[in-house]
Amino acid sequence: MSDPPPRLALEQILDYLRQARGFDFTAYKRTTLTRRMQKRMEAVGIRDYDEYLDYLQVHPDEFPALFNTILINVTRFFRDPDVWEALAETVIPSLLAGKPEHAPLRVWVAGTATGQEAYSIAMLLADTLGMDRFRQRIKIYATDVDEEALAEARQGVYTEKQAADAPDDLRAKFFERAGERLMVVRELRRGVIFGRHDLLQDAPISRVDLLLCRNTLMYLNAEAQSQVMSRFYFSVVPGGCLVLGRAEMLFTQSALFQPIDLKRRIFRTTLTSARHRDRQPALGANGREDAVPQQPDPTVRLRQLAFEAGQDPQIVIDAAGIVVGVNGAARRQFGLGAAEIGTPLHQLELSYRPAELRAHIERAGDERHEVQIRGVAWDRPGGTRYYDVSFAPLVGEEGTLLGTRVSFADVTHIRALQDDLVNSKQELETAYEELQSTNEELETTKEELQSTVEELETTNEELQSTNEELETMNEELQSTNEELQTMNDELRTRGLELNTSNAFLESVLTSLRSAVVVLDRDLRVQAWNARAADLWGLRADEVTGDYFFGLDIGLPVQSLNGAVGEVLHGRAKDTTVVLPATSRKGRPLQCRVTISALADSNRETAGVILVMDEEGAG
Repeated sequence: MSDPPPRLALEQILDYLRQARGFDFTAYKRTTLTRRMQKRMEAVGIRDYDEYLDYLQVHPDEFPALFNTILINVTRFFRDPDVWEALAETVIPSLLAGKPEHAPLRVWVAGTATGQEAYSIAMLLADTLGMDRFRQRIKIYATDVDEEALAEARQGVYTEKQAADAPDDLRAKFFERAGERLMVVRELRRGVIFGRHDLLQDAPISRVDLLLCRNTLMYLNAEAQSQVMSRFYFSVVPGGCLVLGRAEMLFTQSALFQPIDLKRRIFRTTLTSARHRDRQPALGANGREDAVPQQPDPTVRLRQLAFEAGQDPQIVIDAAGIVVGVNGAARRQFGLGAAEIGTPLHQLELSYRPAELRAHIERAGDERHEVQIRGVAWDRPGGTRYYDVSFAPLVGEEGTLLGTRVSFADVTHIRALQDDLVNSKQELETAYEELQSTNEELETTKEELQSTVEELETTNEELQSTNEELETMNEELQSTNEELQTMNDELRTRGLELNTSNAFLESVLTSLRSAVVVLDRDLRVQAWNARAADLWGLRADEVTGDYFFGLDIGLPVQSLNGAVGEVLHGRAKDTTVVLPATSRKGRPLQCRVTISALADSNRETAGVILVMDEEGAG
């Protein structure tokens, strides 16, 4: 069976990471993933994707190293100073002016890595408001998918070199010394809440006034970027601001965000498509409305947690057929995520696999009582699973149908497994289509072309990293070349030794006055000295490799067959035969042939040696 192509093998690893570790990299650009995964494979001495998948399954400690390689946490304090200058002078004053004096201001830093950007915006706000008002009014949520980076960010401890990027006045005001390092002051650290959050899987943080997501979307493909931007629109309040990185643009989202400062990638939400806000999920991919609790009604929150913690997969559909809730078990079993919240059920594969749901949902709503279908088979790559599916209508106080809860109870353990069936896994991806004005798109494209040079600056760090990798490879190649030269010298020395040995043997054979013929186990001529050539009239180059008993010489070679066989098969160490023969000059003679065994390095018989002398010769 042939190996899968590299692209398919890479997808198998990504699917394993999603199922085994909950990290979904399928929306990341394949060129980036391929380059960074191969870097990690080289580090552990593996070249094949299939072999690396086996390595991941056997070595769980490899996962953190792989994630750290894929998620390059490149961040600095006040990265791109002109952006922070615009935030301090324009954006922050505008946001504060648009709110009542004591109203809270919420900030979300998505893709925070080790926290420098979150602390940077915290410093600006604390410097603007003063520490007391900062504590009272500001909530900063900093999220990332990398738990190790978040753990470092929560400490708020940095080296002198890392902290050097902060302006001198802010560094003196908001840092304190901790040994040889600098620590963010406690009051500022307490104002930043760090939490794990996957932009593609988890529900967005809501009611955000300022959202910073810089140089994170650039690693995602276009479709994933569109999904994330739609969630950002749900997250940011009307009139709120979004800040992206230099290399990121809103190619398909101009209907949602309008540029305030395109050069610095600062945008403001528009008031269009407001009706989509009504579909913001009540239960997100992690069973919560926010990455950090926002003081919801305790009873509502309790119901959400109970729904999320259910052992059986459950989904909730409203009366219009829209998916409004998916619990954790359903996400794991059916591969659902935050993207499916707010999506019509009929657009999802789940609507017809493992069972046709819509007809039963309509029946449960019409009859106002629970409907069940039992023993629904679902073919998976690991085997067939069976479910009892329940459809429970959700009815309001006045008898109004609000929606339907669909529950999947796994009853595989009480069913006998059927014959293995080939199951083709199908995934249905939902694309969000955004309407935008042709004129606005052309204007945006023109401005993007003017700022292309600035965007290329953000790729410099990756190029520097690649250069370091190439230097390392060059050193390895030089080392390999030195090893090859050493091996070549050893082979040359062995060749000289072999030539010397061959010359010595040739000299010995030539000096012998007897005719000497050496045969291998196949009775083919391996050596034929000068005396044999003189006696029988054939040169060594004419007979070497030929079958000895097929030679036409003055010696009746067939008469030697029995004696040669005795020695060759170990029944005799040596033997002598005297035969009448005719020399190459036609002179009759009596030839004494002595047959001896030829031993190899293991002292086993590798052939025979024939020594031929003329009987009576001196």
